Amino acid sequence: MTTREQNELLTRIGPGTPCGELMRRYWQPAALSEELPPGGAPLPIRLLGEDLVLFRDDAGQPGLLGLHCAHRGADLSYGRVEDGGLRCIYHGWLYDRSGQCLEQPGEPAGSTFYQRIKQPAYPCQEKGGLIFAYMGPADRMPLLPAYEFLDSDPRRRFTTKYLQECNYQQANEGNIDQTHLSFLHRRLSYDGADHQSYLVADSAPTLETEETDFGVRLYSVRKLGADRVHVKISNFLMPFGSVFSGGISDGYSVHLHVPIDDEHHWKYVYHFQRKGELRQGMIDAFRAQLTPDYHLKSNRSNRYNQDRREMQTETFSGMGNFFHVQDVCVTEGPGPIQDRTQEHLAYTDRAIVPARLQLLRAIRDVQAGREPPHVIREPAANALPHLVARADELAAEVDWHEYWKQDAPAAEAAQVRR
Repeated sequence: MTTREQNELLTRIGPGTPCGELMRRYWQPAALSEELPPGGAPLPIRLLGEDLVLFRDDAGQPGLLGLHCAHRGADLSYGRVEDGGLRCIYHGWLYDRSGQCLEQPGEPAGSTFYQRIKQPAYPCQEKGGLIFAYMGPADRMPLLPAYEFLDSDPRRRFTTKYLQECNYQQANEGNIDQTHLSFLHRRLSYDGADHQSYLVADSAPTLETEETDFGVRLYSVRKLGADRVHVKISNFLMPFGSVFSGGISDGYSVHLHVPIDDEHHWKYVYHFQRKGELRQGMIDAFRAQLTPDYHLKSNRSNRYNQDRREMQTETFSGMGNFFHVQDVCVTEGPGPIQDRTQEHLAYTDRAIVPARLQLLRAIRDVQAGREPPHVIREPAANALPHLVARADELAAEVDWHEYWKQDAPAAEAAQVRR
């Protein structure tokens, strides 16, 4: 059982908290690129409990500053983008992307006071349709991991996000729980021809895990008869992600649960495939579930549009076939921050336990001045051919601990091309 102290360590992410310090050792998605178009208005955001403003300078480069002007606290998201930075509309103070004040036009001629003013600022990188920020110590800034999906062709990827009104941890734990697929996401019409009929064929899969340098690799094995098995390999990605097949035959899906504060987070969803284009129908269906400001249309306020009649003949949950609504229902259900001292973990939680323990060790690593897992500093080490997600039907005698490595050469070649 998780203790109250451990639950606090895992869930509190604000400045100065142990988990907050861990989170700040990694690059964070701060926004979708589409939220900050060239020439667009500055974007107020809240990230890891801090109020910030994201903007593109007049060269198109993203910058992330503290939201409130260092002068008298005006909201910089209303500022003017000009002259190499972001200018406060209150008194005209101008800041560049590093936070350095460049001008104070209301001060006396010859004043050098502006040189002594530095707005809180965090470095940014833009890649694969996402704008990332690093919010940790300047002398500990790592490389942005060379994830294959970030370098994918724009025609072969789709990324979006949506708000979840709960702590990041309980939602990410839902991603790495494999047994729930046979229940929460079950369609009552599954038959032998359905590509997900394995979820009904064996609702109590064999579960195994192994720790890796990026997190935890997860094996879920379901029997399909005397001589066949369905093997799904997915991953917990430090510090708040998951990587899994997602029904994409030559690629995978990624979920990143990025804390806004202790009780809210953005779930970034990324789909990519190596060959061909993603199905436009899948993209359109996903977008149809979201409001323009990235909220799910089915949410707690309308009880996720659950239909009790549908539960009788169509779906186990009564919430349609959009998995994300079903997931949000059950991960927001425990409240803003789940009280893990009241849970009773079982065999089905064999992925949850090692992921929690790895996070707790990483928090203590940072407290002790050690490097946490999946912080990459050397370009030569920035390759992840072993981050593989698969879902396959195999002969029962195949060693499913080893077969997935056939994907590694293709992924490694993709790394070499960089």
